[in-house]
Amino acid sequence: MSEPSELENYELLKSYALDFLGLDLFGVADVTSIRGSFLLPSTLVSRYDYGISLGKEVFLSVLDDLKDAPTLLYFHHYRQLNSFLDRAALQLASFITARGYLALPIAASQVIDWKNQKAHLSHKKIGELAGIGWLGRNNLLVNPRLGSRFRLVTVLTNLPLKTDQPIPFSCGDCHRCQQVCPVQAIKEKPSEFDHLSCFEKLKEFRNRGLVGQYICGLCVKACYGQKNYLYSK
Repeated sequence: MSEPSELENYELLKSYALDFLGLDLFGVADVTSIRGSFLLPSTLVSRYDYGISLGKEVFLSVLDDLKDAPTLLYFHHYRQLNSFLDRAALQLASFITARGYLALPIAASQVIDWKNQKAHLSHKKIGELAGIGWLGRNNLLVNPRLGSRFRLVTVLTNLPLKTDQPIPFSCGDCHRCQQVCPVQAIKEKPSEFDHLSCFEKLKEFRNRGLVGQYICGLCVKACYGQKNYLYSK
């Protein structure tokens, strides 16, 4: 009996992730060209050729609570989404390993280099390569359907998979995120994003005791992707 094809493996995992695990976004990237940037031992990451990007929607009803700063409601939702994604990544990894392949779930939100604000790898970069969305002016991925209203997690694997294609920059003449940014960190081009000003504002929100983590959410709420959500304000 022949081994399943890359496409068959892809469709199997996609169906499991979206239909059984309840995820909203699924994509696969070839990570061989970027795995050298992962903050993991080279002897470990050299085993993995693919990165599976998984996403879960941030509810519009929660974002509606944001006015000019993060709220406890948004903070709780943020933590619950990260927990959901971690469990989903673990389940998908188990699904893969049961088929005789390697799989490594990476935490949805875990900083291991605070000086440079880096995790084991960039979920955003893998999501971009996996066709989840394009890098928007707000320095977040923008999905055509969800805008920037989602969180990501990654599972590395050596299971042969079909890969997705990146989506070209498609923000067009939309500048809603620029209009709501409290420190004008968002510029015309994603490459001009002011990371320092953004992080200083996150620290201010945290130090004011609003929430116990470096989050904001204002540009997430403002981003509609390619769909005009009538619900949003």
